[in-house]
Amino acid sequence: MTRAAIIGNIQRGLKRGKLPPDQQAMLRARLAAHPRHLIPARGQLDRGGRIALFVEYLEREFGTAARLGSLEDVPTAITTYLAAQNLAPSLVASPHPDLQKIPFAATPLLNVRFGTSTPAEPVSLTHAFAGIAETGTLMLPSGPTRPTSNNLLPDNAIVVLPADRIVASFEDAFDLLRADPKTKAAREKFMPRNVMLVTGPSRSADIEQTLELGAHGPRRLHVLIIDGES
Repeated sequence: MTRAAIIGNIQRGLKRGKLPPDQQAMLRARLAAHPRHLIPARGQLDRGGRIALFVEYLEREFGTAARLGSLEDVPTAITTYLAAQNLAPSLVASPHPDLQKIPFAATPLLNVRFGTSTPAEPVSLTHAFAGIAETGTLMLPSGPTRPTSNNLLPDNAIVVLPADRIVASFEDAFDLLRADPKTKAAREKFMPRNVMLVTGPSRSADIEQTLELGAHGPRRLHVLIIDGES
């Protein structure tokens, strides 16, 4: 179904035609300006403070993190983490350019496949677009180099996050997304089909208020922060 057909169905359901010109102008101005409302002050910190606050909130929500000096440290960090969780040294990695730069060949005992996850693969390695300090949240937009299934299907999610992409607030993260060259140049054609905002591993307490990890996605979330300081 085309966009025009969907909008036409909605208009018929609401029993109205196109919006009047003044309301169309108001909506266009709202979409162009992106006005901000009240933003919590706790995330308004320097780079080191944002990293520390992100980790604090991530761990509060049952996630874990490690700070690495560079992408070269990623294979060892992954091997150590998988061994600590008694998991096989094998994973599926999203085909993101930054992840493809990681020297996995130097760690031959770690089996890495680039692509989209399958039910038989319990560990994924993905790349975060941004981290949000005020809540310890990851921004994971969909795209050819960031398959959404890699965020949801495996039981164990390992995420690479550049420290320079840890911002103070949700508004800052969406500003980054809008300003990204891939989206800014052709926004109407490229904006992600969906944007996942992930705070800790998947969990639910719907049944008898008993917390269950892995209810709708990974039961473990481990973030590798690449910040030049180990």
